[in-house]
Amino acid sequence: MHLIRSIAQAIFALLATLFAVGASAQEPAAVVTTALPAPAPRPALWKVADADTTIYLFGTIHALPPGVQWMTGPIEQALASSEQLVTEIPDTPPEEMKAAVLSNAMLPAGQNLRQMLDDAQRAKFESAVTGFGFPVDAFDRFEPWYAAVALTALPLEKIGYTAGNGVEERIAAEALRLRKPRMGLETAAYQLAMFDGLPRDVQKTYLMEVLNDLPTIRQDLAAIVAEWSAGNADKLAELLNAEQDDPRMVAALLTGRNKMWANWIKARLNRPGTVFMAVGAGHLAGKDSVQDLLGKAGVTVTRIQ
Repeated sequence: MHLIRSIAQAIFALLATLFAVGASAQEPAAVVTTALPAPAPRPALWKVADADTTIYLFGTIHALPPGVQWMTGPIEQALASSEQLVTEIPDTPPEEMKAAVLSNAMLPAGQNLRQMLDDAQRAKFESAVTGFGFPVDAFDRFEPWYAAVALTALPLEKIGYTAGNGVEERIAAEALRLRKPRMGLETAAYQLAMFDGLPRDVQKTYLMEVLNDLPTIRQDLAAIVAEWSAGNADKLAELLNAEQDDPRMVAALLTGRNKMWANWIKARLNRPGTVFMAVGAGHLAGKDSVQDLLGKAGVTVTRIQ
């Protein structure tokens, strides 16, 4: 799996807390910004509606370079007209987030991450860890998934892709400004537990794929941002979800959640009102996406941007 395709997107929003629990890196390199696409961004937006209920579906990416102006037109209008913002997780206090990390990311006493790796894996892992300015033993007490997520975030920050520039942050800030209540489909503890619950061999494979993909992260992110900005939902989903070749990871992080969210939408249609639902873009296109599952259940989904 490609690191950007395999990681559950919502986890990016937790990375500041993950680092607070782990080791401290050296000062990051100077931020390098990425040129914006020439056309104005027009990311995909859908709606599900009946006589008295409208649910907007918006696919997010959790990190963007600075300066991408996408909160315009139908997206801005849809959020303004909604009575509630629904995101993957609610706004979570840092103390609660840190407790969730500690309960899900730590190895049992006596276990050591580097000792789980063979010689070649260990050498690659140690090279990446020290290359980012961490002590070689920085992640010894953590599970492989945690190290993978942390090592994903470090280069993103260095090239200017941050959660602070991400879509969720912007939507949450706008909803707060408009005094829209916010709810989460899941909790931070639930999302972290999904990673904790992955078999150890799946976690190790994930970690090594992250290490293998680090050299191409700039190009990969540029491609993802370009497709998201252009509203090319199917191509974006292909980039985000392709090569997920372990059914256990796919079921835990993608399709199982899509089913839960599609069921939530169907149930929410039984109550009047307007809702703006913003979840990771990888969940909103392709086979077994939220829209695909809704369509199979007889619920019509309309593309509006």
